[in-house]
Amino acid sequence: MVDFRLDKEYEELRDSVRQFAREQVAPVIADHYEKKTFPYEVIRQMGSMGLFGLPFPEEHGGMGGDYFALCIALEELARVDSSVAITLEAAVSLGAMPIYRFGTDEQRRQWLPRLTSGEALAAFGLTEPGAGSDASGTLTRAVIDESTGEWVINGTKAFITNSGTDITCLVNVMAVTGTNADGSKELSTIIVPSGTPGFTVAPGYSKVGWCASDTHELSFDDVRVPVANLLGERGRGYAQFLRILDEGRIAIAALSVGLAQGCVDESVTYAKNRTAFGHAISDYQAIKFLIADMDLRAHTARLGYYDAAARMLAGDDFKRYAAIAKLNASNAAMENSRWATQVHGGYGFMNESAVGRFYRDAKILEVGEGTSEVQRMLIARGLGL
Repeated sequence: MVDFRLDKEYEELRDSVRQFAREQVAPVIADHYEKKTFPYEVIRQMGSMGLFGLPFPEEHGGMGGDYFALCIALEELARVDSSVAITLEAAVSLGAMPIYRFGTDEQRRQWLPRLTSGEALAAFGLTEPGAGSDASGTLTRAVIDESTGEWVINGTKAFITNSGTDITCLVNVMAVTGTNADGSKELSTIIVPSGTPGFTVAPGYSKVGWCASDTHELSFDDVRVPVANLLGERGRGYAQFLRILDEGRIAIAALSVGLAQGCVDESVTYAKNRTAFGHAISDYQAIKFLIADMDLRAHTARLGYYDAAARMLAGDDFKRYAAIAKLNASNAAMENSRWATQVHGGYGFMNESAVGRFYRDAKILEVGEGTSEVQRMLIARGLGL
């Protein structure tokens, strides 16, 4: 019989991250969100807890866990704040994971200990002003200068998370490195360390949500790095990216479930304490049903990412299930944030309220790491359509 209850070690992780989120993140995050500042102290504490090393082997400085452990941590963090959760998700699945999956032994030795400890962050430079879901539109180019044995990179990347913090150490950059036999672009990934001459980080974006996370446009003007900074096989950058993105969709689903559950948590507490016409608003059936539907969405979305993660860890084909999980969970987050704001009334429209932040943060979950439309394409394709 299938059992969706967590094993003891997963429960202990969930409980410890839940306590951390409530006691350390909740009291300070509203101020960071309002001021649009990066919560370095919170990130340092997360590093001390080992959260950045959850899915990596101990030989690389990790905790020896798995990807599902990361997802549990993301859900619990997002129940309180998504800026902190997306910092962890992007640092692990987009920053460190490509180096672990595709890097050479030397690249792993050089970068992973700092990344898995949370001492440093890494980013993934895929999206460009004119290329997102369609990576074939990539314009950033890298050519080899045979006289120096270096890649020379030129181009621009947009909306890159964790790319401009004081502890960002590198960006994995997707670039056109040639032309395939069929005339299509040869795409490869190259490690570009922070501070490399010609690598410029623009000021942070003014965003609707995720206001305490770090997001920048990046430009590369004759940026030179050693040929040895190629990550994985030349010409396999897009294939590598797809594998990373499939896993990342499960992580984003977990984050979305956390936000959806956070809406339930806040609404239950508020409804019990807010009175109207002589009664707690939780006494009114209309409010009860709103919150019951929110709990329904969060619970079913959680089962979806549990299933996708289980298939991934078992070595099964999980692409369609990851798309289902991400699509369903992001929908749940968006719907729950809408109705949680309604339950809270005018207070829900204030940035100081958690649900006000949830409402602003939810929309990007239907866009990042593959839009909802892309998820539907993947589901249909998985059905043979």
